[in-house]
Amino acid sequence: MSYQLELRHFNYFLAVAEELHYRKAAEKLFISQPGLSRQIKQMEEILGTQLFIRNKKKVSLTAAGEYLKGEIEFIQNHLELTKKNLKLIDEGNSGEIRIGFLGSAMQNVVPKLLVELKNGFPGIKTSLEELSNNSQVSAIAKDRLDIGFVRLERVPKGINIQKVFEDTFSLVLPMEHPLDTDNFRGMRQLISEDFILFSQDYSPLYYDTVMSICENAGFSPNVSHKSVHAQTIFKLVENKLGVAIVPTSLQYGFQMDVKFIELKKIPQKAVLAVIWKEDNRNPALEHCIDLLLKS
Repeated sequence: MSYQLELRHFNYFLAVAEELHYRKAAEKLFISQPGLSRQIKQMEEILGTQLFIRNKKKVSLTAAGEYLKGEIEFIQNHLELTKKNLKLIDEGNSGEIRIGFLGSAMQNVVPKLLVELKNGFPGIKTSLEELSNNSQVSAIAKDRLDIGFVRLERVPKGINIQKVFEDTFSLVLPMEHPLDTDNFRGMRQLISEDFILFSQDYSPLYYDTVMSICENAGFSPNVSHKSVHAQTIFKLVENKLGVAIVPTSLQYGFQMDVKFIELKKIPQKAVLAVIWKEDNRNPALEHCIDLLLKS
């Protein structure tokens, strides 16, 4: 008896690939474990490819299974976007742009883009999601986002990257700290301070850049705390648990008992870039990129 691959096979496969556990995947799908096992075996027979390695202790994906997982995630995300855009177009709109961003992008670049989209292309709807650099790259690759705003130098093949904003860095100090713009001479004045940084996992380029700012001044900073949120960093500084270095534009929009000293004489800059997938077929994307990259 011959079988054909159906959408249900993809759903069953993805559940097992995500859980790596047949019982948990079956419960998630509301089907029996033996039934799920039969469906996966049938899928492997249709494809002529082993997708999972099974033993008594664990389930893992084969190389072919890993590849298929990424492709199915892309297909499902694209189908979801297609359904959403169909509804929007039927209602007289032009579709949706899904935007990922780092928190600092919300200080200038993202609000400006949203205003320009509203004025120039009112039929384009937008959705926003704050994510780390790596999460945005992954979401772009899987067609879960259309564009992302990141602090990266390189991205995988098939993803475009263009600089959209360059910022200076600023010191963040408790309000009572003896240093201010009048008596600040250089980073070596902070050699004995504890530093609070954005997490290296959240933004490796930012972390490395801040480390280089200190290293250029002749010392390696003692990093006492890390966070992924600017508000948390500012709160830690406010409570005198350390000092921080952040993109200058981040000082706006927060009302906390801290002060800022702009580092105007250092070569390092906080560069924000936009990324998007080369073969993204969202018809609204071109308008978005044109607005961002216009001279």
